[in-house]
Amino acid sequence: MGPSTGGRTRLSGMQKQVLSLYRGFLRATRSKSPEDRREIESFVSAEFRRNSKQVDRKNFIYIEYLLRSGKKQLEQLNSPDTVGLSSMNVTFSETENPKN
Repeated sequence: MGPSTGGRTRLSGMQKQVLSLYRGFLRATRSKSPEDRREIESFVSAEFRRNSKQVDRKNFIYIEYLLRSGKKQLEQLNSPDTVGLSSMNVTFSETENPKN
């Protein structure tokens, strides 16, 4: 048997990147006002949850695109002048119904 993981599932590299990005957003909210912090945390949580349900786990290209977009948003959020985030809806017909 392999090394014990303490009952936890091992995460893929991409899953680790997604979690790291999520944690980065939560860390970035600490520097915002309490009202902005709650709003941003709610928005981030909703976006990650929505994408986890809507995006096919095997659509690596689209997930990498979302990671790049998220990193750019995180950089903006880390700016002291930024108080909130907005969402951009991008629809790729291939992401929901790939032709395989």
